[in-house]
Amino acid sequence: MADEEDRVALFVDFENLAIGAKERGGQVDMGVVVDALAERGRVVVRRAYADWNLFSDYRQNLVAQRIEMIEVPQRTGMVRKNAADIKLAVDALELALERDFLTTFVIASGDSDFTPLVLKLRELNKKVIGVGVEGSTSELLPGACDEFLFYERLAGPGAARPSRRRRKKTQEPEEDETDSGSDLENLVRLVTRTLSGLQSSSDGPPLSSMIKRVILRKDPAFSEGDYGFRSWSELLRHLETMGVIELTQGAAQGDPVVDFPSDGGGEAKAFELLHDVVVELEQRNGSPPLSGLKDHLRKRNPGFSEKNYGYSGFLQFAKAADAKGVIELEWDDEAEDYYLSAGTI
Repeated sequence: MADEEDRVALFVDFENLAIGAKERGGQVDMGVVVDALAERGRVVVRRAYADWNLFSDYRQNLVAQRIEMIEVPQRTGMVRKNAADIKLAVDALELALERDFLTTFVIASGDSDFTPLVLKLRELNKKVIGVGVEGSTSELLPGACDEFLFYERLAGPGAARPSRRRRKKTQEPEEDETDSGSDLENLVRLVTRTLSGLQSSSDGPPLSSMIKRVILRKDPAFSEGDYGFRSWSELLRHLETMGVIELTQGAAQGDPVVDFPSDGGGEAKAFELLHDVVVELEQRNGSPPLSGLKDHLRKRNPGFSEKNYGYSGFLQFAKAADAKGVIELEWDDEAEDYYLSAGTI
């Protein structure tokens, strides 16, 4: 029910996020953060703190996400970071004390100076979620939060590329993510990514109504009628016949539990495609690298996209295939890439 939803307040130390992402070769897209929070509750407060003369290139992105930009001018002789930090902390505590309906506070920063604020908010019985860029997040802050989200993992490949010095096996290689497709394909990706996000952030199985509610948080103008469906339930039944999702009876009549198909559905065919392509490339030139492999899959199936199956990036899809024994992934430090060999399916 709507009354049971978390009410979320987002506070962004924008300079910390922007500089952290820039050091890793990327830019911050606040839409990625807002979408992730929409899967966790209703975002009712959105504020970002900075001297916006220094970050004017980001204004359009923040306006598009309805984020209020709090101006914190940097005067000569002032300690730059403290002005924004203090203003953010004071505003967060003020709202925590005055707005009882706010259940979750999001502190978007990797600065350990916010640890006392996080601890105080938790003392006030508020859930606290942290958001930060991996390379510039203090080791102290994540442990103080109820949940911590790293921006790179939300955004997927190419969002904030690590330097050579910091590259690790768990990080994703740069990849061109320019998926496009028909309206129905885009709709499938919207539903599957929302379902995947809810499965990772919720304790119980996602219901049909929960998925619709989250999609409307992400895009208030969404309507299944724009895609030719008369109702949300008709849309879900259609996706079930396509093998995209699986519906089972929920506790309430007309609000089924939504899951990915237990038999794999279309995902199983995608794994089979990946396996066949790896076998072919292995026979031709030995174990193929992950970089560029997606193009080989698209040559066989132009409509292929891992997003159709709820994966945020191609590496996540490949890791899932590795876990199921479809292929084997091995990291090569010298080449700074994964190499694949065929498993058994």
